[in-house]
Amino acid sequence: MKLSDFKYNLPKTAIAKYPVSPRDKSKLMVVNRETQEVENKVFTDIVDYMEKGDVLAVNETRVFQARLYGKKEKTNAKIEVFLLRELNAEDCIWDVIVDPARKVRIGNKIYFNDKLWCEVIDNTTSRGRTVRFNQPGNVYKAVEKIGMTPLPPYIKRDPEPSDKEDYQTVYATVDGAVAAPTAGLHFTPKLLQKIEKKGIQIVPVVLHIGLGTFRPVEVEDLTKHKMDSEYFEIPAKSAELINKSIASKHNVFVVGTSTCRALETSVTADGLVKPNRGWTDKFIYPPYDFKITDKLITNFHMPESTLLMLVSAFAGTDLIIKAYKKALKESYRFLSYGDAMLVL
Repeated sequence: MKLSDFKYNLPKTAIAKYPVSPRDKSKLMVVNRETQEVENKVFTDIVDYMEKGDVLAVNETRVFQARLYGKKEKTNAKIEVFLLRELNAEDCIWDVIVDPARKVRIGNKIYFNDKLWCEVIDNTTSRGRTVRFNQPGNVYKAVEKIGMTPLPPYIKRDPEPSDKEDYQTVYATVDGAVAAPTAGLHFTPKLLQKIEKKGIQIVPVVLHIGLGTFRPVEVEDLTKHKMDSEYFEIPAKSAELINKSIASKHNVFVVGTSTCRALETSVTADGLVKPNRGWTDKFIYPPYDFKITDKLITNFHMPESTLLMLVSAFAGTDLIIKAYKKALKESYRFLSYGDAMLVL
């Protein structure tokens, strides 16, 4: 497969700037791999496709308020500091991106308020820096009040207070993502209750989505593309429940490409999931033999993105491009705050 195989025209008007409310009333396109049929539903209908004994695997990562604005000591120059990942919790050392980068050198201190500041201790890339925060303990907690929601670059507006809740799954518990696992944004507590009541186990995993999820693929030959590494965890209990479902010939419904990548990273030789934690740079594109994922819940993704490639590997590129064309024709809303797709 080549990069250009995943090209389609996405009008700006199709990109959702805000989510629908309530969140489980978004549209749901159901794509059947076997019959090649494409149907229009509402997200709450998803429960009709699940049976007792199935499992629903979700990504419990939590988006933190990663975008900070501070002032450089002495000059008071305004600096944006975008937190990427925690490198050392004990020493409060983080990877960040700064803007404007030309003003930020090793040794500079950036003050966010009278309690929180950081010192630049290293350069990583042209805009990348390693910084040490003065905040002993939990930096996540410290930035929660003063940071801004890191909305995706294609949502062309400033973050609003409502985004703090909207750009977060209702089951998010583990701080660490700078982008939401968007397929999960459609679930409400009520819908999850309904799913559990039907006898479907909800199993959590974690994959902290980084900024790399928005990075364009710049090579035509996909074998030469390198994914950014992201931290993930598969708890022992989750692995056990998924394996039990596989053994009893039930379906593993996977919510989102991030959950899918975490699970497909942790496959044993006999096609089961192992408890695991670490970093993954797994890049899934056609052709790929999925070992764990039986049904995939996802959103509508950017042209030529690694997310679209994973979904195409699961459903077949021709079928997905056909579904996307139908979605555009029928005014589906695209990307993070957009509508959902269920691939059977």
